[in-house]
Amino acid sequence: MKRAVMFAVSLLMAFAFAFGAQAAPADFVEGDGKSYELMVSTQLADASPFCQGFYAIAERVKERTGGKMTVKVFPSAQLGSDEDVIEQAIQGVNVAVVTDAGRMANYVKDIGIVGMAYFTNSYDELLKVQRTDFWKECVRKLADENGIRVLSFNWFDGARHFLTNKPVKSPEDLKGVRIRTPGAPSWSRSVAALGATPVTMGWTDVYNAVQQKAIDGAEAQHSASYSLRVYEVLKYINKTAHFQLLNGMIVGEKWFKTLPASYQALLIEEFEKQGRLTAAEIIEKSDGFEKMMVEKGMEVVEVDVAAFMKASEAAYDELGFAELRKKIYAEIGKE
Repeated sequence: MKRAVMFAVSLLMAFAFAFGAQAAPADFVEGDGKSYELMVSTQLADASPFCQGFYAIAERVKERTGGKMTVKVFPSAQLGSDEDVIEQAIQGVNVAVVTDAGRMANYVKDIGIVGMAYFTNSYDELLKVQRTDFWKECVRKLADENGIRVLSFNWFDGARHFLTNKPVKSPEDLKGVRIRTPGAPSWSRSVAALGATPVTMGWTDVYNAVQQKAIDGAEAQHSASYSLRVYEVLKYINKTAHFQLLNGMIVGEKWFKTLPASYQALLIEEFEKQGRLTAAEIIEKSDGFEKMMVEKGMEVVEVDVAAFMKASEAAYDELGFAELRKKIYAEIGKE
């Protein structure tokens, strides 16, 4: 009887071991036995492709760590403004923030050039910039001198256009038009050079601000415009494509260093991977978002792009980026 019991126990243990081995994913990442949580903060709405990408990351990270690391998504500025959450991250809070080169220029000035009007024409060009010594040095300075760890900076959200209640075809048409724009200098000075009056406010405030006539319009990419339902309060999509919106995911270096090395590598891998996947999705769906907004009543206005490009030069001179642009273009082989 004793032998039979021992045999049964051994058999059960063998089954349990086999089941456990099958249950673990092939790319399981071993940590240090502790549990970790990362909050992801964004101003974008839950339905945006970015947020859907974050949920996909959360699922994969949970599976690959056996639940030892969890990722929670907080859309629509639930955790506060980007600027406030970035400062929290620097102080050591376990939060990742969707950001852009313009905001990162508050810490490393030169990286702001990537957020300037008409700096690049496509996602591929932006990725070329990220392979330059210029970019690598900016990322190093963010970490070593400012406590900001870049997980990935390949989250492309498409071209941004002016959204107004009057048609805009040239920079002159934007004179006196109050346009919501992020507050970073590369954004606001570019928008001013293009003819508008930049007004800084959170993206989620745009809908009500237009209704209350605090602003006359905004400038944004199609995925965000559709998710915020701007078609209910704005009439025209003026196709300036003045910014190619490249976003990054950052965490505080202080918190990042508390993670096991394997989890650090995991986060970088997953955010890089999903950034590429989401960028491809947005590029594919951009025309679809525009079509849906037109079906909701918006009208597309084709603009004098050459005139806008010429007007944008003033911002490069004002911010001292003209020579830096030439240097970067030489590195990536752009005329």
